Amino acid sequence: MKKATFYHAGCPVCVNAEQELLNLIDTSKVQVEIVHLGERTEKISNAENEGVKSVPALVLDNGNVLHINHGATLKEVKG
Repeated sequence: MKKATFYHAGCPVCVNAEQELLNLIDTSKVQVEIVHLGERTEKISNAENEGVKSVPALVLDNGNVLHINHGATLKEVKG
C-alpha cells in the first residue's frame, strides 16, 4: 500500500484542503497520515526534512512534496 503524509496547521485553508484531499484519495490504496503541526509541533522537523516549505502540503512516499495552497510557512507555524 502506498503512503502519504498530509501536513497542515489547522487554518481554514488547511482544513478545507484536508477534506478535499480525503474525498479524492482511495484510502484502500493509499494510507494517508494527517499531521496537524499546530498540535504536534514535534513533527515540524520531520516536515522540514521531507521538504515541506508551507502548509497544507502532501508528502508522497516517493519523496515528492505537493504544496497544495499557501496557508502558512513552517516558520509561521513554529511561531
